[in-house]
Parts: sequence; structure tokens; C-alpha cells
Amino acid sequence: MIFYFSGTGNSFYAAKQIAEHIHEPLVSIAAAVNSGSQAYKYTLKDREAIGFVFPTHSWGPPKIVLDFLEGLELDGYDSHYMFGVATCGGNIGNAMDVVNRQLKRKGMELSSGFSIVMPNNYIIMGDVDSKERQEAKLSAAEKALESIREAVMDRQRGVFRLKKGFPARLLTGVVHPMFVKNGIQPAKFHATDSCQGCETCEKVCGSGNIAVDGKPEWGSRCTLCLACLHYCPVQAIQYGKSTERKGRYTNRNVSIKEIIGG
Repeated sequence: MIFYFSGTGNSFYAAKQIAEHIHEPLVSIAAAVNSGSQAYKYTLKDREAIGFVFPTHSWGPPKIVLDFLEGLELDGYDSHYMFGVATCGGNIGNAMDVVNRQLKRKGMELSSGFSIVMPNNYIIMGDVDSKERQEAKLSAAEKALESIREAVMDRQRGVFRLKKGFPARLLTGVVHPMFVKNGIQPAKFHATDSCQGCETCEKVCGSGNIAVDGKPEWGSRCTLCLACLHYCPVQAIQYGKSTERKGRYTNRNVSIKEIIGG
């Protein structure tokens, strides 16, 4: 069973590739959290592998992922093989350690963990990668995915291939909490006059945080995945002034129907 959260498709693509290889079902973390349930209960099969695939937001897991782990209940868990995969634009800090600590509070623990560098989508600071850089990252990601699939298929334990960056403790211990507390400001989102009211942003929002009535309006449950901004077909959505004149990115191997339908 592969639990995943994805904004612009990088993590969904990774989760899908692993799930198909090890013949495990995909489960959308966003769909579970948006169901309104406070507990997320699943029954495990014997020897079933359990994976958590998620993007890195400011060197930590997205809040929606941590909320999901807080309510996660796995019936039949008995030292099952459990792994994590974090996608990132450069490095993940100690994001995997944060996930593992949350799991340990529930009596579970990661057997292995991995990170995959993929094209950048956090254009609030910086811009998207050049086309050449995107191609290079996606090519390297394919090789990383092949190695991860083999490790998971063989149930390799104690394997943690993580690009943490430096200093990881500061990035995750200080910067990430500040990002969660003060960096997510959905009020900064707005749609320009080019908005067509197509509702794409509402459909791709993993937090169920957007309602379109002529133009989109953002609530308070944003996790700043930027799916709304990147999937807008006319690039009408901006975050303050920081995203104006910047590029957009979505994973070319993932259709918008997959993002919407999970």
C-alpha cells in the first residue's frame, strides 16, 4: 500500500512507478484527509509493503502528510516493511527523520528511506529549472527510481539514501517550523483578469482549499503545494508579486486527470 501526496506530479509519478513495480495499491493522502475523518484506518495483508511518498516543503514534510500520519491506523501491522520516499528540488534536510518520528509515536518505524531530486516547482523563491536542467533531473530520477524499486522489492532494511543538504538539522529544525507557522499565506494567492473560471485550480487543490465562484477564492487549509498556480491553463494565478513573469512546471509523465482523480 503506497500512500502519497503530490502537488505538481513529481511525487505522484514516483509513487505510481513504485506501486506498479511491487504490485501495491496507491492511496491518496489528500483524499483521506479531505474525507473529514479523524482516523485513517487500513487493513494490511501479510507481508504487504507500506510506502509513504511525498514532496519536501522547506526541508520538511507537508503539513497534510503529518496530519495524515497522526490519524493513521494500520490493522495487522507487525513489523511490516515500511519505506519513505521524499521528492525535492535539491535536498530534503531531515524531512525523513520527521516522518519516522511521527511513525514511531504510532508504534511503527521506517525500514528504509530515499530521496529523489526532481524539477523545482517552488517559484515563490527562485524560478523553475531550465528545460535542460529539467531533462537532466528527470533522467537522473529514473535511475534513482529503478534503484528504489529494487530495494523495495527485495525488502532491503536499513537503507537510507537521502540527500539531506547542509546543515540539515538547522534546515528542518528551524527553517521548516518557521515555514509552517508563518510561510504559508493563502491570502497572497489571487487570480488575474485572465482567469476564465475553469475551476482547474479547485479540482487540483489537494487541500480542498479553493472554491471558484467566477474567480477562485482560497480558504485557510493551504499547504502551499502550488498545484493551483502551476496547473492553471492560462497562468492567471499568482502568489503576491513573487510569481509574476516566472515559469510554470508540472510533471510531464502525469496527466491532470491523475492528479484530480488520484
